[in-house]
Amino acid sequence: MKILIVTISATVLLGFGCAGSSPPPTQQMADVQAANRGANELGAQKNPKAQLHLKLAEEQMKQAKTAMENDDNESADGLLMRAKADAELAIAVTRADHARTEANKAIDRSNAQRSLNSEQGAPQ
Repeated sequence: MKILIVTISATVLLGFGCAGSSPPPTQQMADVQAANRGANELGAQKNPKAQLHLKLAEEQMKQAKTAMENDDNESADGLLMRAKADAELAIAVTRADHARTEANKAIDRSNAQRSLNSEQGAPQ
């Protein structure tokens, strides 16, 4: 009788333990993949700093896939949060670099126009 009670109790506790596991973070995986695609489309591969963050995101995504295969969804979720942050940082770094380049071009055009105006005797 005692063995039966212990067996039933252990089964019930095991059932509660399994019910508490988190679901696979499939939406987070899709978000990371989308952020990686966005970074690549913006040209993150051409910027060394952005390229580093993109590589980190890809590595963390691979580790998350492995964790999901091993039913370690909590670890996978944490890895995917970090991967998404790195992919978004790659996007931000790439955009900042593009903005800096465009600003420098605008400054160069302004300086060239100012020089041309000065040569033509226009008031400053």
